[in-house]
Amino acid sequence: MKHAISEVVLNNGAKGLIVFIPDATVMTFEFNFRAGEYLVERDKWETPHLMEHVLLGANELYPTARSFQAELEKNGAYANASTGSYDITYEAECADMEWDRILGLVLNAISKPLFLEEEFDAEVGNVREELFARSNNHFRHLNLALREKYGFKVMTDQERLKQIENVTRKDVQQHYKNTHSADNMRFVIAGNVTPLRQETIVSMIENIELPKGKGRLALPKEVPRSLRKALYIDVPSVENLYFYIDGFMKRHLMDSEADALNLVNIIYTETLHSRIFGAAREKGLVYGMSTNYSRLIDSSNFWIGAQVMPKNFSKLLDIIIKEINRTKDGKIPSSDLEAAKLFALGRYQRSAQTVSGTAGLYSQRYFYDEVIEDYYEVPNRIKAVTKDAIIDTMNAIFKAGVKGFGVLGSCGDEYTQERYKQIMSLWE
Repeated sequence: MKHAISEVVLNNGAKGLIVFIPDATVMTFEFNFRAGEYLVERDKWETPHLMEHVLLGANELYPTARSFQAELEKNGAYANASTGSYDITYEAECADMEWDRILGLVLNAISKPLFLEEEFDAEVGNVREELFARSNNHFRHLNLALREKYGFKVMTDQERLKQIENVTRKDVQQHYKNTHSADNMRFVIAGNVTPLRQETIVSMIENIELPKGKGRLALPKEVPRSLRKALYIDVPSVENLYFYIDGFMKRHLMDSEADALNLVNIIYTETLHSRIFGAAREKGLVYGMSTNYSRLIDSSNFWIGAQVMPKNFSKLLDIIIKEINRTKDGKIPSSDLEAAKLFALGRYQRSAQTVSGTAGLYSQRYFYDEVIEDYYEVPNRIKAVTKDAIIDTMNAIFKAGVKGFGVLGSCGDEYTQERYKQIMSLWE
């Protein structure tokens, strides 16, 4: 969707992005606080998650969570919240006709929660059910277990279930006081935000009844450590296996490197004719697989993962090793690079077709490190990626020597360690 973006800095210390989408029929709101699990002790790990669940409940204007939700949803509006290692984000979407009413309700919920004992007790049960449901996701279980081994501030859902009983309502109230200040808040608001509406929005957020605080809370310093052996998680009921291969750099990826890895993903796994996934499918080895990258303040990560039958695993790893080493050696066919660029440009054209999708182009990066992506520059960035950029980036990741490998299933630890030895050539 065609849009214009501007950053606003408020008198109370809050900062945010206004995404003006002329004639949009809906408006979306995202409010983010640096308030995730990294700020609490491990035995109180579920405190931020429980706070997020209870906050969009009873408040000074509505005596129960159900009465608040009934008022918010009566014209089809939607609201939700999410908690991660670093942040809590509250979001809402509504028809354009009631944007100011919904914004007022959300700001009131954020600033005047009651944290009722009965609602806290109910949400303990709801969070427990949520964690049980998540614990059935084997990719998630393996990913979190690996990241904990690397030294990141995460915890598996299986372990979180053991910690939930340690959290009290007072813990939730104290965490709210520690984290919910105006200058720890960042926001992204998208829709038909005309200049007059922007003035109203700024005024409403500046007048939110939150303490000013002491600034945006700092992110944790997380430097990944290499694993000496593969992580194996035994789940007897899983006949196939789930795996991840991880390579890390102990620094933040530059934008040009991220652009290069974006094309690597396409070349390797994102189409049925891709170098790794396409070749594996052609041989009947795997149904689906993924590669991707992430970048934190102090590190960056390239990974590849899939689920596969044990009898096919070694052959699949041979394909992965062959193609990654070909890339590192500079053997990238020009046709592959040009095809990946066309795919990326087409995907760009298909992105941001909704108001929330457009807001999402900016919110993740802005909330993390306050960088404002230039969405309209993306096509030029895609076209600018060269073979040398891909070669240099992939070699930088594997020359760094920080590595890990994890398997979840019933194949056994000995089998897993043998496969780890098989992939060690990636770092040689």
